[in-house]
Amino acid sequence: MKSKYTLEVCVDSVESAIVAAENGANRLELCGNLVIGGTTPSLELFREIRRYTDVDINVLIRPRFGDFHYTNHELNIMCREIESFAKEGAHGVVIGTLNTDGTLDVAAMKAMIKAAGDCHVTLHRAFDVCKDPMAVLAQAAELGINTILTSGQAGSCFEGKELLEKLVKEAPEGMDILIGAGVTPEVIEKMIRDIPARHFHMSGKKILDSEMTWRNPKVSMGLPGISEFEIYRTDGEQIKKAKEILESVWS
Repeated sequence: MKSKYTLEVCVDSVESAIVAAENGANRLELCGNLVIGGTTPSLELFREIRRYTDVDINVLIRPRFGDFHYTNHELNIMCREIESFAKEGAHGVVIGTLNTDGTLDVAAMKAMIKAAGDCHVTLHRAFDVCKDPMAVLAQAAELGINTILTSGQAGSCFEGKELLEKLVKEAPEGMDILIGAGVTPEVIEKMIRDIPARHFHMSGKKILDSEMTWRNPKVSMGLPGISEFEIYRTDGEQIKKAKEILESVWS
């Protein structure tokens, strides 16, 4: 039986996936490199998580950091990765690609949806940087997309509340509007006072200090401003609170 709400938690580690599942997430979005917005995770990460939890896993397919306009080589890789995760038993895939003018690349989307087979399909936040969200909503419906993940084309979902309300009301039957970006238990509580929103996406992350005792301050391995000695993990308390709020309204 389908849940009356979705609490999807975005994770990029086994540790975070287990914590999210244990504290009430009813779906995971699995990715790599959350610190740069998420990229395609490895099959072995998926397999290791599957060993320890049976919660539904939707897999982000994003070959790199940056925009959502992809080369033919990138699209070929994405389609093969989709096929691999579908065969591996993923519940769904999270995809999106745009033309240079900000319209949805329908041909590429069709190819990826075909590769997904029977998997659930989410159009990710490429939607939030498209030129005409209502036109893309209609195209997504025609393509048979199950879910659109969106902040309402704003920096945070609370700032995008006006468009989110419109999307929730106008989305066709069978399509979920999954609200993301800046989602916390407190934001969920505020949003559902004004919008009949049932579907939320959050990372609920906290920052842990590295266990390394030796640290060379002269060398940086990553992007400027990102410390190698900070580790992002899901905070179970945030997930538990979010679940309690959604249960109180929708169960």
